[in-house]
Amino acid sequence: MRDVAIVAFAQTTHRRRTDELSEVDLLMPVLHEVLGATGLKANEIGFTCSGSADYLAGRAFSFTMALDGVGAHPPISESHVEMDGAWALYEAWVKIQTGEADTALVYSWGKSSPGRVRDVLTRQLDPYYLAPLWPDSVALAALQAQALIDAGATDERALAEVAARNRTAASDNPHAQLTGDVPAGDHLVHPLRTGDCPPIGDGAAAVVLAAGDTARALCERPAWIRGIDHRIEAHGLGVRDLTDSPSARLAAERAGAFERPVDTAELHAPFTSQEVVLRKALDLGDDVRVNPSGGALAANPVMAAGLIRLGEAAARIHRGESDRALAHATSGPCLQQNLVAVLEGESAHV
Repeated sequence: MRDVAIVAFAQTTHRRRTDELSEVDLLMPVLHEVLGATGLKANEIGFTCSGSADYLAGRAFSFTMALDGVGAHPPISESHVEMDGAWALYEAWVKIQTGEADTALVYSWGKSSPGRVRDVLTRQLDPYYLAPLWPDSVALAALQAQALIDAGATDERALAEVAARNRTAASDNPHAQLTGDVPAGDHLVHPLRTGDCPPIGDGAAAVVLAAGDTARALCERPAWIRGIDHRIEAHGLGVRDLTDSPSARLAAERAGAFERPVDTAELHAPFTSQEVVLRKALDLGDDVRVNPSGGALAANPVMAAGLIRLGEAAARIHRGESDRALAHATSGPCLQQNLVAVLEGESAHV
């Protein structure tokens, strides 16, 4: 296996609406920033991969228009996943492992403001039994939250404390959409209140990956990807235990997360109840700092929030604030698909 690291990370300041910006306008400053941090030019990148969803844009092959932000010339080796950018990062990591590239640019974006994202996300559901009923993403998360409460794993007060801690942590994050003392609010779908749910907003993110000595030349303290894996639950919600996440646990195991303790965890938990599930599945104790960036409860640009978790974890390693971090991304209803990566600083490199 080749040593591969995240050597740079950039993201937008996430906002409720960006009506004045196209996808290219949203992406270009982020791409310029992340490339500028490494000193690389677009034509010096070995592989480029993006993550997004045409359903959000409302038009087919919308990602091809976003490529204008990278540049039409010279020709590049490029790919796209109809997923969160965390899965684009996984594809780029595989590409580097094959030896076909030494560097990779990964970016993703999401503009949720033009439509009703709660309805758009129903397209992820089983098309025969669930999707025709149109249960939206908040209603399904509420089912999971109620299952946790019924099992005695949490209660509404504990969920409110999760929200408060994340939003307080976001006060130190200049890119967060919501920070500070955010009211719990009324029930949106019982037992979830407004404060238990993620904000709707627009945003983008990008990272640069590099292998071996190239990474060391580009970054003073690279965030080495020591392990990365992703797993999926059954599509049918009725055959799953919504109070647990076996796929997240298995992905973490295969990524090596349980071999040694981590000091930081960036969890892609758009709902407070999902953080409860993930803490248990990933065996995260109170000694682990969870979501120092504020997590998806502070900013949740759909299709970029998972990549941001990887980027935030890597950035803490770059700054010397973490030695071993876990980064998690999810997609689908009730934590259906889960990706886990373990990142380490140079001092922890064995």
